Amino acid sequence: MNQKGNVANKSIESEDHVKFSQLAAYGSGGIIPIALFNIAGMLVGLMGNISLGLSAFWLGFILIIPRLWDAVSDPIVGHLSDNARTRWGRRRPFLLVGGILVAVFFVLIWWIPKGDLVRVWFPSDAGFQAFQLVYILISLLLFFTACTIFEIPHGALGMEMTTDYHERTRLFSAKSFVGNLFAMSTPWLFAIASLEVFKGPGGTEVDGMRYVSLLIAAILIPLSFWWFFSLREPGFIRVTKQKKTPFWKNMKHTASNKNFIMLTLTIFTLAMGFNFVNLLGSYIPIFYIFGGDKVAGAYLLGINGTIWAITGLLAVFPLNWISPKLGKRNTLIIAILLMCLAQLSKIVCYNPSHPYLIIIPTILLSAGMLIFFTLGASMVGDICDEDDLKTGFRTEGSFYSIFWWFIKMGTALASFVAGALIVLTLFDQVQVTKVDDIQGSIREMRSKVQSWEGISTLNDMNNSLYKRINTQYTEALEESKDYSIYLEKESQKWKNLAIKTFTKSQSQKSEVMAKAISSTNYTINELEKLHDPLKNITAPIDTSQLKIITKEVIRLTLQTKLEKARVNAFELMMHLETKSDETKNSKEHYTELMQNIAEVNIRLSKMNASESLEIIDQELSIIESKIVPLKKQTPYTLFMMRAVEIGLPLFLSIFSVFFVLRYSLTEKRSFEIKELLRLRNLERSKENGNDSESTIN
Repeated sequence: MNQKGNVANKSIESEDHVKFSQLAAYGSGGIIPIALFNIAGMLVGLMGNISLGLSAFWLGFILIIPRLWDAVSDPIVGHLSDNARTRWGRRRPFLLVGGILVAVFFVLIWWIPKGDLVRVWFPSDAGFQAFQLVYILISLLLFFTACTIFEIPHGALGMEMTTDYHERTRLFSAKSFVGNLFAMSTPWLFAIASLEVFKGPGGTEVDGMRYVSLLIAAILIPLSFWWFFSLREPGFIRVTKQKKTPFWKNMKHTASNKNFIMLTLTIFTLAMGFNFVNLLGSYIPIFYIFGGDKVAGAYLLGINGTIWAITGLLAVFPLNWISPKLGKRNTLIIAILLMCLAQLSKIVCYNPSHPYLIIIPTILLSAGMLIFFTLGASMVGDICDEDDLKTGFRTEGSFYSIFWWFIKMGTALASFVAGALIVLTLFDQVQVTKVDDIQGSIREMRSKVQSWEGISTLNDMNNSLYKRINTQYTEALEESKDYSIYLEKESQKWKNLAIKTFTKSQSQKSEVMAKAISSTNYTINELEKLHDPLKNITAPIDTSQLKIITKEVIRLTLQTKLEKARVNAFELMMHLETKSDETKNSKEHYTELMQNIAEVNIRLSKMNASESLEIIDQELSIIESKIVPLKKQTPYTLFMMRAVEIGLPLFLSIFSVFFVLRYSLTEKRSFEIKELLRLRNLERSKENGNDSESTIN
């Protein structure tokens, strides 16, 4: 029978062979479910925590809600796709609409309202953060719904494009190949969003992602039209004659298939284990290997992501060589063992002295995951063939939607658990964001100082320089007024709080806020005094007068930014003192941090905006070099991050192996099913007076 199966396979090979043009078009669709799907989940959790200061627990909680919504949307889209009958086929219209919506909503995610002027409208920081969390939740619901509209019909289409056992693996390998190629952009996007050209001198990675996301949308929308016009749906005419089936009947039938259940549980369990700790994998390079240096950590994540993608690309070739020799189930077990080996290697390879050792587990894990998830999707197609032989119906959309739903539920549960695990490690996101605030203020000051340095030394003040100085003056006045409003509202919040529970720290905070308000209002008054003299300068420009005004504008422009830095540094000092009092086992850690921030505070308090720009720039450079170490987390946090990130996937892999060993659809049986389907469909074609199956163009 094996020989017969092989002969049959060869006789159908020319019919089932997928052309390269179709392979490329279908494979490029992996950008959405593999790359963007993970980018949104990972970067929203990471940036929301370390850039916006939102609770990791609540971020994890809201990330689970879109996955729960998928419990409804996935099967519905799968059912609608199975029963769609349009002039363009039953899958392609979903690819066009879904692809465009994914692009639009991916951009929407990153335009999270933020900044002092938004914050002052809320009675407390908790209220402001709740507002941001709600915005993230709504935008993610829209984004993941769009992903479902695209991915479920796309996956189902892959099962229809060929019925060949190994050709189907080749098709889904192409999807994994392209998806992993773009998946490397996940860490690089974090690095790119950290570039000043995107985030601005005082911005964070979230600000940078606003503009990076627009570039991604500009790629996705043209691709959506390419998928719609180029992909084909073989056998669509035969499906048009297939009777439409009720939704619940489809779902019940799909869930009763034993092989489908075993395969789905295998994928779900292992995916859940690695997704639990996926987010922690981004924290470890930044906070353990580089001690809180986001730039260095982002660069390592970018390199690591590139290695991941290259390995994923290359792993496609051994997959297509090993799978035909050992069978899909045995190859799946090898992939699980490879991933377990990767986890064990991290015990040695997470090493601050040798940061690039992290590449070793990355290579092993990338190869194992590509093989694992590619075979999983391919094996669903084999199960659909088995079901077709029993029932005479093709319902790839229903099978694929349930399969994908379980993967999403694993990701959803993982998102929630990941947030809880980060809380369990006692990671201090408030510390990180407050250090970012100081760093942002310092960088904004340095940017202004460097832009002013050339102007202040010029002897010839021309009309263009006058306009530039006037623009800087206007911006400085607006910034000072906005900051004054913010300080007034913050001061009132603290006064109200002090009435209820008066503490020494609240008293100190009130004093600092009062001093900052006084200084900022003085700056506003001084700037307003310059309005008329600056406005009344006319051509020919009085160079000596303008130089005097310029010197004063420079001083006042820097004064508000200096005041911001002082307030931010004081707030960090308060936070570290509070954490030190609350924590018993990390006294030395917080003592070291408080000594560092005390030095920064002293330097900021001694700075004078009237000094020469060169001296100010030198002092700011010294302060900036002392800021990054302030993000360092406690030894307990760093240990727990590594222990959980390594151990949890290993534990759940045991269950995954148990489930896959109970999967009974062998390669031999798959070839028998294929031959029987071929004979049955040939007989039906003759009955209908057709010599061959039609293909929609």
